[in-house]
Amino acid sequence: MSTRSELETFLGAVRFFTRLPVPGTLGQDAPALAKAMRYFPAIGLIVGALAGLAFAVTTFFWPKTLAVLAAMATAMLVTGALHEDGWSDTVNGFGGGRDRDRVLAIMRDSNIGSFGAVGLGMLLLVRFFALIEVDMLLVPVALIAGHAVSRLCSTGVFHLLDYARADGKAKPFTDKLGKNDLVFAAVTALLPVLLLSPLQSLPALLFAAAATGWLWRLFKRRLGGYTGDCLGAVQQLAEVAFYSGLLCKFS
Repeated sequence: MSTRSELETFLGAVRFFTRLPVPGTLGQDAPALAKAMRYFPAIGLIVGALAGLAFAVTTFFWPKTLAVLAAMATAMLVTGALHEDGWSDTVNGFGGGRDRDRVLAIMRDSNIGSFGAVGLGMLLLVRFFALIEVDMLLVPVALIAGHAVSRLCSTGVFHLLDYARADGKAKPFTDKLGKNDLVFAAVTALLPVLLLSPLQSLPALLFAAAATGWLWRLFKRRLGGYTGDCLGAVQQLAEVAFYSGLLCKFS
C-alpha cells in the first residue's frame, strides 16, 4: 500500500469516527473507508489522549470529579457521541424488540426510548464513578488505553461477524480485514496498556474481553451479525469494563 493510500485510509477513519477537521476530500473514497477499521484503535489513542489532556489541564483548577467530567465531555465532543448513540440504540433495540426485524427497526429509529435512555444513563454513571476511583496520576493513561482497547474489541466483532443489514452507515466498512490489518490494530491498541502494571492491565483486558464476548454472542444469536450501532455498543461497554477491571483488588 502506498504512503498516500495509507494516509487516505487513516484520514478516512478520522473523518468517519471523529469530528476532527480533515483537509479537503481526503479519506472520502470507498477503498480508504473499507480499510479504515484497521485504524479504529488508533482513533482511540487520539480520543483518549485528548480526553486525558482535558483531565490533566482541568485538575489545576477543578477537583477530580469535575476533571473526570471534562475528560468524558471532551471524548464525546471529539466523536460527536457517535458510540454513545450506538450503545443507546442497541440497548433500545434489544430491550424493546422480540425478533430480529423488530430489533433492527427500533435500532434505526432516531428517537431514544426508555431502554436506551436508562442504559445510556447507567453507562455514563459507571464510567464516571470508575474513573473517579482510578489513581489521579493514572487517569490519563487509563483513558488512552481504555479508548484504544475498546475500539480493538469493536474491530474484533467487526471481523468475526457479518453485516446484519442490506444497507446502512457502516456499509462502507463491511470488507473483512486481513491478518496484517488485525495485527496492526492489536499492536496499536495494546501499546498504552504497557504503561500499566500487569496486576492492573490483565484484569482490565479480561473484563473488556468478557464484555465483548457477551455482546458478540448476543449479536450473533439475535441478529446473525452486527450493525454500526452494535460496534458502538461494543466500544462503550468494553471501555467501561476496562476501567472496572483496573479497579480490581487482590489483597
